[in-house]
Amino acid sequence: MESKKLLMFFALAMAILLGWEYFFPTPKPDAQTAAQTQQASQPQSGATTAVTPTAETAVGGSQQPIVVTTDTLKATIDEKTGDLRQLVLLKFNATSDASKPFVLFDNSQNYKYMAQTALLNRQGDYLFKDVAFTAPQKQYTLNGDKVEVRLTAPPTNGIEVSKIYTFTKGSYLIDVRYDVANKTSQPLQLDAAYRVLRDGKEPDGSGYFDHTYTGPVVYTPEGKFQKVSFGDLDGDYTSGRDQADYVRKTDSGWIGMTQHYFMATWIIQPKGAQSICRDGACQLDVRKRTDGLYSAGMRVPLPTIAPNATLNFPVELYAGPQEYSVVTQVADHLQLIKDYGKTSLFATPLFWLLNKWHELVGNWGWAIVLLTLTVKAVLFPLTNASYKSMAKMRAVAPRLQALKEQFGDDRMKLQQEMMAMYKKEKINPLGGCLPMLLQIPVFIGLYWALFASVELRQAPWIGWITDLGRQDPYYVLPILMAVTMYIQTHLNPPPPDPMQAKMMKIMPVAFSVMFFFFPAGLVLYWLTNNILTIAQQWYINKRIEKQQKLHHRLEA
Repeated sequence: MESKKLLMFFALAMAILLGWEYFFPTPKPDAQTAAQTQQASQPQSGATTAVTPTAETAVGGSQQPIVVTTDTLKATIDEKTGDLRQLVLLKFNATSDASKPFVLFDNSQNYKYMAQTALLNRQGDYLFKDVAFTAPQKQYTLNGDKVEVRLTAPPTNGIEVSKIYTFTKGSYLIDVRYDVANKTSQPLQLDAAYRVLRDGKEPDGSGYFDHTYTGPVVYTPEGKFQKVSFGDLDGDYTSGRDQADYVRKTDSGWIGMTQHYFMATWIIQPKGAQSICRDGACQLDVRKRTDGLYSAGMRVPLPTIAPNATLNFPVELYAGPQEYSVVTQVADHLQLIKDYGKTSLFATPLFWLLNKWHELVGNWGWAIVLLTLTVKAVLFPLTNASYKSMAKMRAVAPRLQALKEQFGDDRMKLQQEMMAMYKKEKINPLGGCLPMLLQIPVFIGLYWALFASVELRQAPWIGWITDLGRQDPYYVLPILMAVTMYIQTHLNPPPPDPMQAKMMKIMPVAFSVMFFFFPAGLVLYWLTNNILTIAQQWYINKRIEKQQKLHHRLEA
């Protein structure tokens, strides 16, 4: 009976865990051929909240690439437009090929993901549509704490503009500043547009077991954290029939794109600093463009520039890993971008605890072990009740079998005798079921806390485990997990049904095969949990057996 409940518990847990995407799939864009790009100077209807004209500027191949190399990244800027067209994260390897560096931004034939900025007049017209930026050199290398790349446009209608990228040592935060000089005799009022563009393809290396949300994200004090899926943007934006639901105006927060482990967001209000907007003046715009790319950006009114005055206007772009200790220092609530899905209620505090253990021991593998010990201790009252019930059922299993042999043909009499025995031995047949079910949300939350943590990517543990974010290269942990599951089946009450007994023997093999494809960090959690469970269950079994023997001696 209890083994059947245990089997149901595992089946239900894995069904929820692995079937989540099947029953609640993340909407994906239609695979339709992209339309031709509209002219940048033509405003579209419904532009009150849009970064309209420049949202359709071309994103073709770079004419004059400017390459910037720091200790953390390698950036390629298109000299003509000033767009950030490629960003290679040098400290992270590619998901599908560990011998190559991870490419976040790219502008290849198969993959498009980049950051753009532009200046507009208050009517929404592109200010430098036919003007090309130039830079004094094509190669920049970080030698000190910062490296600055200045791109300058020729004076146009009395306006002088420079776009300056500043890269900082050890950082994925890129400062993008406009220096605007008004050489006219009239006050100048301009808007600046900032956006992240990408196609709707899944990131490199994505599979069924490692699928997380990919797409636009918005955080504002008014709407909190919001995902705007590609599917919601596949309607006709110009006619207002898109299904996107997000805050359109704000004076704080951030906006951008996210995927498993990595992100690119424009920061409206940096941590501990003033917002670049006032009184809800930032207009947020998340849309699908006519060229098939998806855009997440904002339009920011610049302060009025007096005649013969200059304005310096910086905005920060964070493009890098979702490291908790890093992003929490960039902007308020930026850690929400970690994709825990509907398990955030449990996953968020569990990751916080994991991070605290890592701060103490300095190794993510041992932090997982300590986290498992902590969770096991917290859930001890629940698990102890379950294992006591299972131990009692295991102790009376021979007597149950004797009753079945005695009353096998009389099911009613058999049930009466079984209930009488349960009452005498003070056994609740359902005593282990509810505590197990209560553990499922915690188990799933812990799974996602580990799965969504870029901190485990390339993090070593011991010996052969050099990357807790990838599979065990020699499958030692999955095999050990299968062994522990097999041991657990022998500590449980023997299944009364032969079919159940076969399933209990097959289950360790099936689970171990599945875990061959899981990151080593997740398998380490399962293995540690299984070892602790075996120790706890073995101890309880022995104690219950002694109590049963003593009870029978006293009765005799």
